[in-house]
Amino acid sequence: MRRLLLTVAALGLLAVPPVSASSGAPPGVPPDLKAVEVDFPGEGGLAMRGTILTKAAKATAEPAAGAGLSGGTAEAGRPGVVLVHGAGTGVPRTRLLNEAVEFARRGMAVLIYDKRATGYSLFERSYSQLADDALGAVAALRVQPGVDPAKVGIWGLSEGGWVAPLAASRSRDIAFVVVVGANGLAPLRQQTWAVAAGLRKAGVTGSLVDRAELNLYRTIADGGLFPEPYYDPVPPLTSIRQPVLAIWGTHDLLTPPKESPPIFARALGGNKHYVAHFFPDADHAAHLTPDGGVTRLPELAPGYADLVGSWVGEVTAGRPPTTRSSGPAPVQDSLTVPVDPPAWWESAAAQLVALVLFLVAFTAYPVVALVRRLRGRSRPPATGAARLLSAGGLVSVLGSFCYLFYLVMTGGKLAAPGPVLLGRPLVWLALQALAVVTVVAAARTALAWRRTRASLGRGERVRLGLLLTGGALFVPWALYWGLLLP
Repeated sequence: MRRLLLTVAALGLLAVPPVSASSGAPPGVPPDLKAVEVDFPGEGGLAMRGTILTKAAKATAEPAAGAGLSGGTAEAGRPGVVLVHGAGTGVPRTRLLNEAVEFARRGMAVLIYDKRATGYSLFERSYSQLADDALGAVAALRVQPGVDPAKVGIWGLSEGGWVAPLAASRSRDIAFVVVVGANGLAPLRQQTWAVAAGLRKAGVTGSLVDRAELNLYRTIADGGLFPEPYYDPVPPLTSIRQPVLAIWGTHDLLTPPKESPPIFARALGGNKHYVAHFFPDADHAAHLTPDGGVTRLPELAPGYADLVGSWVGEVTAGRPPTTRSSGPAPVQDSLTVPVDPPAWWESAAAQLVALVLFLVAFTAYPVVALVRRLRGRSRPPATGAARLLSAGGLVSVLGSFCYLFYLVMTGGKLAAPGPVLLGRPLVWLALQALAVVTVVAAARTALAWRRTRASLGRGERVRLGLLLTGGALFVPWALYWGLLLP
């Protein structure tokens, strides 16, 4: 997706045994590299496990092709880098093995580790906590034999593009920062853009992407089900004095690749050693993509690992490159939009109250009819439109929420809205048509109730009154969610 539920151990209020971050097996590595397993404490004493990859001893005298680090780098002076994962619970270190192998072949000691699952989930996370985990990894790498502690930096992918700068802003032990697919916007704004962009890529236009998807995320965040929705990545960036290398693929569908780089440039304006580079035909993770960012191939973008290797070589040799930007312009078909906290009437609490009211109003009518039939006291309805209002309203409300949540869970670059007609998924078109029918049925029921209320019993007046209340509230609710808009 909040209100992070930090554990007592993480708060340091109670001494408890450290909890394992993951039981992931050490990754298999190519024969030209060697792997050393390490344990280190994360935030709150969480036991973290990782692997350090370096060139095998027989390869240390050979130059690294295309790299700025000399293959003859003395064992005592080897640079190091800690790789920080993107989003995901308990992501295994093997997820970053391709990058780790390529960086190690270019003369670096590379630490990859299993991401925490404790305190991190779809609805709970803390970038501050993840930054402290990364600092624990940096400390572990700095004391390894053959690693120069003054030449250890940090690399962050995607979500790690928030975490790595935050860690670097807290510690001068970090010599440099590399971010890939980093986002300069708040998480909620980035996520709403990513899902909307995925829907637009699938051919969807109109109220579903312009209103419904955006409002659902605002409601989710207001209900505490989206962690760190308004986190501001700019303050940590403004305090970074270490050299920074920022990399984006031109076909990034998860981070707005046109909007984030200028934010980084402004935030790092006082940093004279900021380098930005864009790789063509590359996706969010700077891997090759054959279809505009939808499919990620295992191969890194040509020149990506060489750029990191040469840049780290210059930085750790005391020659950090001065600020520059290079590479082709990225592709971003739509801009992000501000995602402000909802007003009281559109808050999660208000939406929950409306949902309960709709359930009561629209289900009470058929339930009472069923009870009467079972008791043998069935009577004809005041109008057939009342039945349509009850059924249409109930299906519209529940159906729209179910479909929107489905889109959120399957959204992003692989959005699957189903068959699309005239820019609208058929499911959404059906829900919109049903919403119109519900409004018409509400109007007809109101007219019938006005004509016949004098002849209705008290119980029937109450039943129809409750149903009409639901119908009256359904109109502004359906407008808010875009069901009654093009």
